[in-house]
Formats: sequence, structure tokens, C-alpha cells
Amino acid sequence: MQQWLKISLLLCTFGFLKEIRPSEPFIVDYLAGPWRNITMTEVVQEVFPIGTYSYLSQLVVIFLVTDLLRYKPLIVVNGLAGVIVWSMLIWTTTLQALKILEVFYGTYCAVEIAYYSYIYAKVDREHYQKVTSHTRAAIYSGKCFAGVLAQILVYFEIMDYKELNYLSLAAQISATVWALFLPSVMTSMYFHRAAVSTGVDEFLEDNERNDNGSIGYTKSISKVPLKRKFISAFVLIWMHFKTSFTNLTVLEWSIWYALAMAGYIQVIAYAQALWSEVEPTQRAVWNAAVEATVTLLAAIVSLLAGYIHSGFLKPRSSLFALSVLSLGQGATIMLAATTNQLIVSYLGYMAFSILYAFTITVVSAEIARNVSDDSFGLVFGFNTLIALSLQTVLTFAVTDSDGWFALNIFEQFIVYSYYFVALSAIYLVFLLGEIFYRVWGKTD
Repeated sequence: MQQWLKISLLLCTFGFLKEIRPSEPFIVDYLAGPWRNITMTEVVQEVFPIGTYSYLSQLVVIFLVTDLLRYKPLIVVNGLAGVIVWSMLIWTTTLQALKILEVFYGTYCAVEIAYYSYIYAKVDREHYQKVTSHTRAAIYSGKCFAGVLAQILVYFEIMDYKELNYLSLAAQISATVWALFLPSVMTSMYFHRAAVSTGVDEFLEDNERNDNGSIGYTKSISKVPLKRKFISAFVLIWMHFKTSFTNLTVLEWSIWYALAMAGYIQVIAYAQALWSEVEPTQRAVWNAAVEATVTLLAAIVSLLAGYIHSGFLKPRSSLFALSVLSLGQGATIMLAATTNQLIVSYLGYMAFSILYAFTITVVSAEIARNVSDDSFGLVFGFNTLIALSLQTVLTFAVTDSDGWFALNIFEQFIVYSYYFVALSAIYLVFLLGEIFYRVWGKTD
């Protein structure tokens, strides 16, 4: 077996194991169930927002630490954080413990960046497309398997919601152990670059020369490499950032990426709470089946999105398409939130998720086409940071009990619906601006 394929399979196995979390489709009903003396309102307005704040506060630091420590240690941390989270879900019962758990859940989410970055540092560039599809497939497969397993166990009353957490914990322990056997990475994007000229070293040397032309340092030579390594890393980060985001196409697509991701994360985070309230007389026992179906369909439409005609990506048609797709997402959220039938709410959520999966795949591909290979992690990492920042604002505005409005779950989803309608309007304005610019240019 070729070395790159072996490494890809090792990483994919970790990704598959990590995603086996059959308790997640029923986590809200578990937290608000008889195992804890906690209400649904407390779960939604006091517990979940902490996870959002924790995720955002750790992301930037973890992005840099991941590169500095060369990926593998953070992949192990990812597994360990999962072990802590699901252990606390099983063996704690208080509201305060649940809030502490959310801090670790923020870590669990933030360190996922190591999983997606590791493979690009470990295999040659010619295999990027294949290993990307492998890692994504592993994630989708794990989620789908967990959803199907959870639905079977709950439907046939083999396990209750609490017992599902034991399976999730076992999967996190298995993923952590597996991560220990991943090959170490010798190079990274910024702090441990391979011996390839990027222009950074030349830039630093030009700025570090003394008047006599020699390179001089004020500190002992033993401290120079570490100092220079950090300075070099941040200079390179700035060079990549400036080059990428001064590209109008990258900026245009990144705006949608960040804004849409913020709304998407918020929707999927609180969907279970919505389903529990849509039809109070009927238990939301098909959550896992819905999540498994969404995962499978999202994988299919993501694959199809990779084969769409390039005409979609032309400036005018692409902006119009983003506007229409965003409007569709807003409409499906509205459907999910305003019905009194659980099946209709399920269908609205599924349609929203599939539309998002299709659009985000196209947007990601277009961003990737317009940035250098070395800038992938930085661009998508920065876009994710913006998305989480916006999600944090949304959380504090409409969800947090100590926030601005503290809306009920139905009112929250109405806001999310209008959010995507506003996103649609933004890209309609962009489209009109593009048309006016081209017409004005022709008149000149």
C-alpha cells in the first residue's frame, strides 16, 4: 500500500470513530429529561451559549498551537476532550457541571482544525483531492452510522437516551487511542516550514542587518531560532492573508461562507429544541433517522456540487444563484419553525441542510480555486472565525438568558429565517452592483 494512502486511511479511521456519537440526535431531550433536574429553557438559554463562547475564544489560539505542535498532539487532545465531555454527560447531573462541560465541548470543536490540517502536511500535494474526499467521506460515514444505530436502539427500546452516551464515550476513547498511532508530522505551514523559499526569510534578513551589513541580534544566539521562528511565522501569515483577501473574488465568496456558516451552526445547534416544542403531544423519536438521512443526502449533493457546470461560477450567475439559494434556506427554516406538525418541521430542516451542503461545497471550491495551496488553512480558518464571531452575536442577541432579547425557540428560528433572507438581499445588491459596474465600464 502506498504511504499516502496508508496515512489517509489511518486518519479517516480516527474521523469515523470520533463521529460515532449516537447520543447527539437526542441530546436535548436527554439533558431536559428525568436524568437531570434541568428545564428545556435552561438548556437552550443558559447551557448551550457557553459552548458557543468557548469555541470562539479558543479557536485562534488553537489554530496557532496546532501549527506549532504539528497537528498530531491536537488530534489526541480532540479525542481526550471528547472523553471528558461524554464522561461528564454520563456522571454529572447539576446545571453547573453542564456549564463546565460546555467549555470542554468548545475545545472539542475548536481542535477539529487539526484533523483537517494534518493530512495536507503529511501527504504530497498531488494527492490533496483524494485525501480530502477520503476525510470528508469518513466524517459523513461516521455520522450516518451513528444516526442509524441510535434510531434502531431507541425505536426498539434497546437503549434509552442516557445509555446512548456510553456508546459515544466508547467511540471517543477508541478514537483517542487510535490517534496515538498516527505518524508524527515533521513540517507545518508556518512554524515548521520545509526548506522552501517563501520570501519571508529574505524579508527578515533585510530588516535585521546592522549598518555594517551583518545580521545582528541583541539576545543570545540560543534564543534566536525560536524568536525568528515566531516572527517568520507571523510575517508569512500576514503575507498569505493580504494576498488572499485582496482578491475580490475570494472576498466575495468568503462573505457568504462566513455569514451562512454562522446561521447554519445556530440552526443545527437548536433544531432538537425546536422539534421538542413543535408538537408537544408527540415525542421527537425520529431525530436520529432525520440526521442520518440528512448526512447521507448532504454527502450526495456535495459530490454532485463538484460536477456542476462552470457557468454557475461566472460572476453574475453565481451571485444570483447565491441569492436564490439563501432565500430558499430562509424559507425552509420558516417552514420548520411555523408548522405544528413534527414531520413538516423535520422536512423543513432536511431541505435547509441539503441546500446548505450544496451551496457551501460550491463556495468552498470557488474560494480554493482562487487562493494558493499554502493559504487554504488560513483562509478557511479566518472565515470560520468570522462565522463563529457572528454566531456568538446571534447567540447573545436571541438565545442567551442574559442577552439582549432571550427569545423563545420559535421566535429564535424566525430570526434565523430572516437572517438568511437578509443574506439573500445582500447578494442581490452585490449582483446589481456588478451589473452597474459593467454597464458603467462599457459607457467609458
